[in-house]
Amino acid sequence: MKKSLIALAFGTLALGMAEFVMMGILPDIARELGVTIPMAGHLISAYALGVCIGAPAVVLIARRRPLKQILLILVAMIIAGNVCAALSPGYWTLFAMRLVSGLPHGAFFGVGSIVAERVADRGHKTEAVSIMIVGMTVANLFGVPLGTYISNVLTWRLAFGMVGVWGAVALLLVAWWVPRIPALPDTGLRGQFRFLRHLAPWLVIGSTMVGNGGIFCWYSYVNPFMARVAGFPEHAMTLIIMLAGFGMLAGNLIGGRFSDRFTPERVVRFTQAFVCAALLSLFFLGHHGWIALVLMTLLTGSLFALSSPQQLLMLENSRGSEMLGAASAQVAFNLGNALGAYFGGLPMDHGLSYRYATLPGAGFALLGFLMLVVYCRKYPRRRDPAAQEVSAG
Repeated sequence: MKKSLIALAFGTLALGMAEFVMMGILPDIARELGVTIPMAGHLISAYALGVCIGAPAVVLIARRRPLKQILLILVAMIIAGNVCAALSPGYWTLFAMRLVSGLPHGAFFGVGSIVAERVADRGHKTEAVSIMIVGMTVANLFGVPLGTYISNVLTWRLAFGMVGVWGAVALLLVAWWVPRIPALPDTGLRGQFRFLRHLAPWLVIGSTMVGNGGIFCWYSYVNPFMARVAGFPEHAMTLIIMLAGFGMLAGNLIGGRFSDRFTPERVVRFTQAFVCAALLSLFFLGHHGWIALVLMTLLTGSLFALSSPQQLLMLENSRGSEMLGAASAQVAFNLGNALGAYFGGLPMDHGLSYRYATLPGAGFALLGFLMLVVYCRKYPRRRDPAAQEVSAG
């Protein structure tokens, strides 16, 4: 395995802990800062807002710099945002630092995807991107439970401090192991958005947003679902979340390998259809504990099996604007996260069981699948993926 890909994975691990550790430490933050848990939940939205603002902003500002230099700047932002979050004296300072912490997220994935594609062996581009993304899955498997435990036993501030320390390690590895890659050709400010004139990238962005949003309709409420529908005791939730993280890890690696073998289009289309079927199965069979566990693991695996092929499709459909194109996939992912949590919660707002969160999720997944069907028919893959250009839609 190339050292440069390991360095990129360390960076996504820091990003994964920064993004997802909030889910486990919300009660501790609310208690210390004297706010309600729903108000503390806005700190999750602040990070997502930072991703959506930072992805295009950082890419447009830094587009003329060498790729390695951009990565170093982004990792430094990860360190600064999380260290300052750990030292925040009050709620609004923490809110601002959560927004700052989200700024480098999408841009790091954008630039990192380009670097991974450039250093990959021929025929293994998607697998290389999946290795970069593996840090995000390891964060969910180990980093998030560890941060939650530290927060419960000591203080939530150490959870953010842990992310800062990990970011420092990532900074050193990027400096040592990522090769110098020259800046991409500058197509100008207008040129960065030229790829959005065509239908193909919009289909990929749309399928990413609603496809991932479909899974988050249900996964946003996985804890109460597994407790109240599947019947697992509260003390089992840590192990259940770790099992979900294992699904993410395995799905990411399998999705990357299969995409190189069977093409990214086939993998995302098949996976999206499976997500729709799995969510419907959860609605009818989720009250059976072991069936719920298996379906949960397969769904979290599908979430990250989609990630690397989606990133590669965005790279292929944004030639000349690759950084903004790849970053757009992360914006779509985070918008899907927010939309999924909102629409998945609507049935419960009307007094229905948590199993009903799977139904809007299945609808989202079906819509994502239909977008991918249109994409595959309108833009069939050519023999050389690197040469694939987007024709006017």
